Amino acid sequence: MAVSRSQRMLSLWLHCLSTDRIARSREASPAPLVVYGKRGNADVLVAVDDAAARIGLTPGLALTQARAMHPALDAVPEDADADAQLLEQIADWCLRYTPLVACDAPNGLLLDITGCAHLYGGEKALIADLSARLAQANLAFSIAVAGSIGAAHAAARYGATGHHTNGDERRLLTPLPLAALRLEAATVASLARVGLKRVGDIIDLPRAPLTARFGGDVIRQLDRALALEDEPLTPRLPVAPYIAEQRFPEPIAREEDVLAVTERLAQRLKTALERRGDGARRIELTLFRTDGAVRRIAAGTSRPLRDAAEIRALFTERLAALADALDPGFGFDMARLSVLIAEARAPEQIGIDGGDETKEINRLVDRLSARLGAQRVRRLVAQDSHLPEIAAVSQPAQRTGTDDGWASFRAYRSEVELAPRPLRLLTRPEPIEAVAEVPDGPPLRFRWRRALHEVIFADGPERIEGVWWSEHGGAARDYFRVEDKTGLRFWLFRAGLYRDLAPGGAAPTWFVHGMFA
Repeated sequence: MAVSRSQRMLSLWLHCLSTDRIARSREASPAPLVVYGKRGNADVLVAVDDAAARIGLTPGLALTQARAMHPALDAVPEDADADAQLLEQIADWCLRYTPLVACDAPNGLLLDITGCAHLYGGEKALIADLSARLAQANLAFSIAVAGSIGAAHAAARYGATGHHTNGDERRLLTPLPLAALRLEAATVASLARVGLKRVGDIIDLPRAPLTARFGGDVIRQLDRALALEDEPLTPRLPVAPYIAEQRFPEPIAREEDVLAVTERLAQRLKTALERRGDGARRIELTLFRTDGAVRRIAAGTSRPLRDAAEIRALFTERLAALADALDPGFGFDMARLSVLIAEARAPEQIGIDGGDETKEINRLVDRLSARLGAQRVRRLVAQDSHLPEIAAVSQPAQRTGTDDGWASFRAYRSEVELAPRPLRLLTRPEPIEAVAEVPDGPPLRFRWRRALHEVIFADGPERIEGVWWSEHGGAARDYFRVEDKTGLRFWLFRAGLYRDLAPGGAAPTWFVHGMFA
């Protein structure tokens, strides 16, 4: 499948990523800087800075040989994790240009800038802006823009940097070495042995013999670079279905300004959400600092939300709940509001059947969740079981929405009169030692947690049975409400029936399940 003729890909190559990371973390040194790592049984150079490259040092050279050539060499062991972390930080920062950013490990990034460049005055202006920011951060780089991932990757790494128009891939690739097609080193060496060293050497050759001898990867990578075959870009972050953003001519720093911008962006999102009949369930505010740092703040909702004022209130609570202050540095020069999760929102009529009251409860849930954390604000959700310990489960209140399962329970209770239940249940029923006057009657006394309780009043039994196929089995439980001499009231049950007792089997056991207030 051919690539879209409108696709525009930007390849950013940070060819001195490792050495730039080290140089940024310490004072400048006149000695050439190299990074070495273990390859097999030898230490070899894996990265060199520009000063080391000028004196003839290259990656792959043995460290002992490099030291023999230049004794004053500054050699640092490699740290792949630190390099990857810096690359991720730069990728975060590049989200200001497009949400479609992918890591091209170990030292590159790919940006799909299709339809984005006009926001910066065109592709050349975007490249200039990106270049200025990278230079200010003391990072060595190469940038190329082309109509395919392969062409942009090749241009950035093999001296054809800059802006290349769609349809120009053949002219761009022809003089470049075959390694520019991202082929395996062994494949490049095999092609070189038969005199094929540049892309132009294979671009017009018969494809069947080439594939038969060197494998299908050669033609596949060639077609991808020539935009004859689609090569999907896999963004490092999911792409939000709704996005609104704003750039500022002067950086902003005050929290009040951040909230005002959030409300304006939410108002813009509201139009798009209404058009598709959706509402936001999870929203993220991304703030881009002038020094390249990126701050993300997310908030969830208990129901699909569109109202800009309510979204502002959520982020007011989130900012107030931050463990560390919102550090603006020298200010934020861009803000983006994204709807990460959207759900359909049916049209609703205001002021009928308690709709306003439900909205107020949902607003309260959202504000508490934003301030305290979504996992700390919970709601009981009814389950399809008669056993008290599993008849309801606790879930985050925002996750349950309006359907908490209690409507069917209330309908059932209106038809069947149930005995009072305690407000406080133990997490698990605890065994007790009980003495009953008759086998199936209530207890006269019981011992729980080493304390003896004399029963002066008992009411029951209320029989509850589980389904036989569940992990709790279908054994009957007879529940009793009892009160002892001190006025404490308990909810006890006997598991099993004496009439069902098999010869030589274990007698039914007693448990305490809860306490009445």
